[in-house]
Amino acid sequence: MSRKGENIYLRKDGRWEGRYIIEKKADGRYRYGYEYGDTYQEVKQKLIVKKSRVIVLSEKPGTGRTQGSARKQAADSGRLLFRNFAEKWLDVTKHQVRESTYIKYRNMMNSYILPELGDVEWERINREVIELFCSRMLSAGGRKQKGLSAKTVSDTMSVIRHVFRYACNYGEMLPFDISSVTVKRELKEMQILSRKEQDTLYRFLHSNINDRNLGILICMFAGLRLGEICALRWEDISFAEQVIFVRQTMQRIQTSDSAGQKTKIIITAPKSRSSIRKIPIPGELANILFSFWRGRQGYVLTGQAGIYVEPRTMERHFKRTLKQAGLEQVNFHVLRHTFATRCVEMDFDVKSLSELLGHANVNITLNRYVHPSMELKRKNMQRLSELLAVK
Repeated sequence: MSRKGENIYLRKDGRWEGRYIIEKKADGRYRYGYEYGDTYQEVKQKLIVKKSRVIVLSEKPGTGRTQGSARKQAADSGRLLFRNFAEKWLDVTKHQVRESTYIKYRNMMNSYILPELGDVEWERINREVIELFCSRMLSAGGRKQKGLSAKTVSDTMSVIRHVFRYACNYGEMLPFDISSVTVKRELKEMQILSRKEQDTLYRFLHSNINDRNLGILICMFAGLRLGEICALRWEDISFAEQVIFVRQTMQRIQTSDSAGQKTKIIITAPKSRSSIRKIPIPGELANILFSFWRGRQGYVLTGQAGIYVEPRTMERHFKRTLKQAGLEQVNFHVLRHTFATRCVEMDFDVKSLSELLGHANVNITLNRYVHPSMELKRKNMQRLSELLAVK
């Protein structure tokens, strides 16, 4: 097993092996060098020396990307700044992650990180600087300077850690462990629909069935995400197998070549392999889908191939539907929380539920999405009555 983030491994022969990047080839792949030693510390010291000698990552000419390492780029000013590594990392990452992920990184970098840390000299970055950054973001971060949420600051810290690991690959060591700086996040109690609210919504949808209401119904009884239902096509539903194939998701993102607020809709495969899944359709829902289908093709929410309903529009429709049904306002994702909770209440096997939701592991299902209702808690506590009964 390797030491986290350092590419140092214990070999089967008892020796330690360390790997470092020598250059990036024209085809985008990396050429690596290797160092060996009897102890972890020995190999680590050898890697520090080797990485410090690797000054330039060869880039293919004509790509528009600045050649040379961050240290070489900073040579003219005589100061190596945090932004030298941050901008270089962002440039390299653009070609390694999904477009939506890159834009998220870019926005956090330009909005929060570089304005605060960009001009700090690399050698001056320490625990106090990073902890002060987190404190400022929590108390006065954001456009209105009213403070960012703990989740946003935590996500921002994740980007900073990426930059530090990138710098470490070039021999730029830090005097403290960046992974030890964390942002405490309070877990909010997730909202779900009560059984009565769910029944009220179901009856309203069933009595006012149309393309978009059918989409709400599918999410309530199959656990699809908002972007997944917007991208769902009738071709993804097999009535022969009685299953829904989740293959795509839809989202609106900023255009990657614009510094403004221009956006576009993208339809891509889900971000993780586990999110591509096959969901069995409950019998009653299958009957509703089949009776509504009548040979339609294209997107489920429109019944047309070239016209879709985007997530923001579907969210607004959901809010209007709740109002018409006489229910309190909640966000669309509550349907997914409700689906997961009802499954737990009916004693679903957690592994199966995790796969139905498209989670990478069961811990995500238990910790993030499954929230026992008061009804279930009361039912479980009632079992203690057996211990109190007089015999």
